[in-house]
Amino acid sequence: MYRIDFIGRAKLWVGISLALLLIGIASMVVGAVTGRGALNFGIDFTGGTILDVRFDRPVDLGRVRNVVLGQGLGEAIIQQDQTDPRVVLIRTRSLGTEARDALLGALEKEFGPATVLRSEDVHGVIARNLIIQAVLAVLIALVGILIYLAFRFEYRFGVAAVLALFHDALMVLGAFALFRVEVGAPFVAAVLTIVGYSVMDTVVVFDRIRENLKLRQRGQSYAEVANLSINQVVGRSIKTSLTVFFAVMAVLLFGGKTTRDFALALAIGVISGTYSSIFIASPIWVWWREREERARRRAAEATRPRPGEREHPRPARAPQPAPARGVPRPAPAASVVEEARPVAATAVTGGARPAGAKKRPRRRKKKR
Repeated sequence: MYRIDFIGRAKLWVGISLALLLIGIASMVVGAVTGRGALNFGIDFTGGTILDVRFDRPVDLGRVRNVVLGQGLGEAIIQQDQTDPRVVLIRTRSLGTEARDALLGALEKEFGPATVLRSEDVHGVIARNLIIQAVLAVLIALVGILIYLAFRFEYRFGVAAVLALFHDALMVLGAFALFRVEVGAPFVAAVLTIVGYSVMDTVVVFDRIRENLKLRQRGQSYAEVANLSINQVVGRSIKTSLTVFFAVMAVLLFGGKTTRDFALALAIGVISGTYSSIFIASPIWVWWREREERARRRAAEATRPRPGEREHPRPARAPQPAPARGVPRPAPAASVVEEARPVAATAVTGGARPAGAKKRPRRRKKKR
């Protein structure tokens, strides 16, 4: 028997998810109404200036970030080339010629002469194309997962898993909207990673449900099968998720500003993915199967005869045509049987006279 009734409290789990999703959606609406934007899109999606600078000697990334902050560019993304520590890539909002020269002057004052390897502006049209490509990437991943699960298990498992993945993506999106965290290219990478991780956890649960369906006893409901399966794998799922979560938290706390947003999205996604695999995907499958079962029962009851009605009613006899005038009506078959009975009785009794028969006169013998 199962220890925790997960399916019996499914409405509570779904209610918690809906409440959190509504908070995230409300944050997006408030941001859009107030003019801040539904999401805090980064330079990758809004456009901006990209500077690729090379110094004469290796530089410290923290000192470069302090110089950029001193120019009022706190949202800038700074990356250092791993193969050449003298090269630094700076991505910031759109800068005019004066602001760009001021930034380069401050960097040369701090680190010495610098060479600009690349200086370009990313326009809004390119940024909108990136948004469309990011959405398409997520949708293609979801459709691929749906097709795989439909062939690997059944289409109900695939639909339930994809709905759970939508839940996870919306959870991360709502958290970023609520706390106004920047949404950039690392966010898209994080969402795709979350989709892959969450479906792996969901497949573990669904695989156990499928195995227990083969051993399903007579009278055992789908909810009982799902509860048994979840209780068998919930410990493994939580331990695996905690291992990943601790690793992601280490990156979030000690990885620096460049990887902070990516690690934050992963941390939220790991928690949401584990939650949806147990509390969202499985109840959706159970509700679907139980609804089909009720529909089959109603169809069977509709075809079942009501009390007092025969299960197979006798067919109506075809009316016999009336005989023509002057033609005698044929005798019923029963009279033939009755007439044959005395003859049969005579044969059996050895010549005994049947009741009601006339006595034959006996011939007298002539005397010689």
